[in-house]
Amino acid sequence: MDEWKIDAIYTGTQKVLSAPPSLAPCALNHRARDKLLSRRTPVRSYYMDILELANYWGCDDQKRRYHHTGPVTSVYALREALSILTEEGLKECWKRHSDCAAMLYEGIERIGLQLYIKNKDIRVPTVTTIDVPEGVKWDALTSYIMKKYNIEMSGGLGPTAGKVWRIGLMGENCTPYNVQLLLGVIEEAL
Repeated sequence: MDEWKIDAIYTGTQKVLSAPPSLAPCALNHRARDKLLSRRTPVRSYYMDILELANYWGCDDQKRRYHHTGPVTSVYALREALSILTEEGLKECWKRHSDCAAMLYEGIERIGLQLYIKNKDIRVPTVTTIDVPEGVKWDALTSYIMKKYNIEMSGGLGPTAGKVWRIGLMGENCTPYNVQLLLGVIEEAL
């Protein structure tokens, strides 16, 4: 976080970790924590007060106060997901995601589609966006793929709604086999 000058960061456990959705691991540096500690207005929701959450998880020097019933099974699932990641190795996991993304990018272009993010340097290997070609209904393709193959491919959000497809390729789902399968299914659906 320091090297990248990130003050606060969070994720969902269902992403690359492949744990069930339910937890949002987060980290704050000293600047973000100082900002929270110097708030002048109270947080409107007790459940969204990160300082109360921090106390509940034992992240301050105060006596712990009850905040909520802990998501025990989710914590166990996260522990197992982290164990699996440790077995593979963090660098190996990053390489697998990078290699599969490169395979996906190449395949997308091979079948005549355009990647939404043109600059390779700012693409992330876990979510790929593809321009929906003129004359193609974005939801017709995603519905076909879901009905015939039980593969979910999402549409755009916000200003890209109806204009792009989004492919999440992360965690246990990120394999060369799945990339080739998806490329074949997209080509068939077009």
